[in-house]
Amino acid sequence: MTTAWSGNRRSRLRPPRPRGVWIAGGIGVVLVLGTALGAFLPLVGFLAGVTATTSGLVPFPFVRVALIAVAGALVVLALLVLAFTRRHTATATAAVVLAVLVSVAVTVVPVVLVAVGSADRAGDVWPIVTELWGRFTG
Repeated sequence: MTTAWSGNRRSRLRPPRPRGVWIAGGIGVVLVLGTALGAFLPLVGFLAGVTATTSGLVPFPFVRVALIAVAGALVVLALLVLAFTRRHTATATAAVVLAVLVSVAVTVVPVVLVAVGSADRAGDVWPIVTELWGRFTG
């Protein structure tokens, strides 16, 4: 029995999520996993291998890369959860696009860090090379 004080106790049924939300979320998961498994992990492995074979001449900032990877993974996960929980396809698609862009940005960061570190290291190595060349020729 419903009284004036009890309010409406009947549960309201929500309409199911549109098919576009599920499609956008699925495409986002595939693209993010493809970026992580097809680009990020091989790239980080290659850069770490280069650092190992050059005895540290090419620096690889392991801590920074790990922190950025963890932070990026959390942001991407939050965006994908946001995409799957939306009721509008446009909102879900926007969240998926942002998740893919963040995953691509996280993939590019190790290359930038290694390039900056190598440029710094090259600036440090050049005076040593010129001094050795001067000793050898002079």
